[in-house]
Amino acid sequence: MNEYRKKLNSLGLEIPSVLLPQPASDLTKWPVIACDQFTQDRNYWQKVKTITAGSPSTLDLIFPEVFLSDDDAAQRIKDIHSAMKRYLQTDVFSKPGQGFIYIERDTPFNKKRRGLVAAIDLEQYEWNADARPLIRCTEGTVPERLPPRMDIRRGAPVELPHILLLIDDDTDSLLPLLGEKVKKADPLYSTSLMMESGSITGWHVNAENDLDFVAGKLEELYKRSSARYECGKPFLFAVGDGNHSLAAAKEIWQEWKAVNGSDHSPPCSYALVEIENIYDPAIQFEPIHRLVFGIGYERIVPMLSQLPGFSCLPVKSSDELLKAVCGKPAEKEGNIFGLISEGNYALIKTTFTGISTACLQPLLDEYAKDNPQLIDYIHDEEELFRLSEGTAAGILLPPVQKSGLFETVARLGPLPRKSFSMGRSCEKRFYLECRSLL
Repeated sequence: MNEYRKKLNSLGLEIPSVLLPQPASDLTKWPVIACDQFTQDRNYWQKVKTITAGSPSTLDLIFPEVFLSDDDAAQRIKDIHSAMKRYLQTDVFSKPGQGFIYIERDTPFNKKRRGLVAAIDLEQYEWNADARPLIRCTEGTVPERLPPRMDIRRGAPVELPHILLLIDDDTDSLLPLLGEKVKKADPLYSTSLMMESGSITGWHVNAENDLDFVAGKLEELYKRSSARYECGKPFLFAVGDGNHSLAAAKEIWQEWKAVNGSDHSPPCSYALVEIENIYDPAIQFEPIHRLVFGIGYERIVPMLSQLPGFSCLPVKSSDELLKAVCGKPAEKEGNIFGLISEGNYALIKTTFTGISTACLQPLLDEYAKDNPQLIDYIHDEEELFRLSEGTAAGILLPPVQKSGLFETVARLGPLPRKSFSMGRSCEKRFYLECRSLL
């Protein structure tokens, strides 16, 4: 085995064989956004269906979560598996190419966000809050949300990644330099992304010197982590997006091991991901706002009054509320939230100084303990205000600081679920690369 491959394997990585559409495909219709976006907007997904009609598309291979509660969920999963088999058996995919893929993504808000598509060893990852593995979740995992995702992956012949792993590379020493190396060759693909979501270009990373460069840089980051995170065991990767999808992949691998043992590593023991640097200037951490159903202004204010040092100040307009909550970093003396309900706007203040979701989420969990669907998680401020015009109450969260994330996770473990989002909804990962699980 090559030395660089040994290094990569010790760091939880495998060089995948990646499936891409045939060069003659209409690539503008192939990639669609992550399934956990626009979960209150069926119209968005209907537009995607209209755009992709008659063309091969990853829409046929995923289950948008807006439809998870529909009566036809079981049939949808069967259709997804059938489409995967059909795509493998026909000429939709080119011959798989082994290697990483270096990516540059432009969005309407940020340019040249860099990433690296790779496969990770699921033995090196755990989602249990008490675990301290090499690859760690950054947010709490809700076991009840895993079964439908497991149903999709169980028996699936193909996987598509919307999982993003973060590295703590404050000097940005890996991805920009790798880009300079591989961009001397023609890209594997380059396309605009539907629904005004920007564009993406990918280059093959398969030359030995480039793979050795990646292995060396990641090994350096791991060694540095041993000194940086004195309060916890060192780790290399933090899950930035797709926590529950990765946890589902882990559970399916556990099922396989229980039946077949673990003497060798089948395709399901790995998961395809994209690796990004938390310090990439094009990565913006965004809060994930809360939408609370079945409750009005007169009921939600007393519920929020349980927050430490609670105060509630009426605000005249949505613009004033946005400016007060989202226009500046979180205050040192505490957290602030915006409340939108039944035409009312209010600024909620609390003396709690930790990450904002740590004090808020337990209240919401208690409210929705018998029906988790009473809480939804909204990525964009405009969408939250729109959805809060009816009977639901919206809670607007303050900006998130990304510095110190790795140290916090090393010390305390996962943050409360849905504590942050990497970018706005349209900036989320689009499904494009695939990997066979056969």
